[in-house]
Amino acid sequence: MASRNVTIGMMFLSQTAVGILGNFSLLYYYLVHSWNDCTLRSTDMILKHLMIANSLVILSKGIPQTITAFGLKYFLSDFGCKLILYIQRVGRSVSIFITCLLSIFQNITISPVNSCWKDLKGRAPKYIGFSISLCWILYLVANSIFPLYVLSKWNSKNVTEKRDYGYCSSAGHDKITDSLYAALFVFPEVVFSVLMIWSSGSMVLLLYRHKQRVQHIHSIKVPPRSCPESRATQRILVLMGTFVTFHTLSSLLSVHIALFSKPTGWLVKIYDLISVCFPMVSPFILMSHEST
Repeated sequence: MASRNVTIGMMFLSQTAVGILGNFSLLYYYLVHSWNDCTLRSTDMILKHLMIANSLVILSKGIPQTITAFGLKYFLSDFGCKLILYIQRVGRSVSIFITCLLSIFQNITISPVNSCWKDLKGRAPKYIGFSISLCWILYLVANSIFPLYVLSKWNSKNVTEKRDYGYCSSAGHDKITDSLYAALFVFPEVVFSVLMIWSSGSMVLLLYRHKQRVQHIHSIKVPPRSCPESRATQRILVLMGTFVTFHTLSSLLSVHIALFSKPTGWLVKIYDLISVCFPMVSPFILMSHEST
């Protein structure tokens, strides 16, 4: 076994172990919290679904890639390959949407009574469950179209090219279909990323203004960085920066791979590693959610 493959396998294994530990720990905390506390907060519901979506991405990408890197290839059947790719796309899309939803909901929650969100402050929690359910349904249905297309290509006798994933291979697609698929799924990701940046920026600006107004209340002995506004601002910026960085890189690589029928193997490995980074680190950023 080549040392390069062992290194890649250890990277995928580490990502999977750390990501599952973080997401399952936070998911367990919110499940126990909601079981013991009858007053379930809307952010708890959002974070539970975010941890589930993150776990789907980590498991569907990390485990097959780890097994492949350690030498076992093409161990999935046609149905298993379609199912893994389907879970990857659904988990990624839902994770991006719910992260954006969390940012917007927090922005509405902390907005002042005279802001443009004043009419939504009381009604927003009522729409959280509906929005999350609609998100799951839409992406479950939308992503099911692509496996059906793949099935028709596999059953076609004219298929000559296949895309190699290591753990399985799928039928090659024409560039028009791949370009359309990339546009339909990458464009919403870009929109959600822009909304996340706007919402996070609005919260940072609001917290900064609030800090300036109440600065005289803080003790002069307390360092500026330790005040609640500063801690919340740092966490918002870290979450936004991590989200935008990893999802922008993975989206660009996804478009590049979709447009080229035979992308290089190292490029696909980099894409798989980067696409798992945000689901892996996001629970650790959110661990101190209660204190903010």
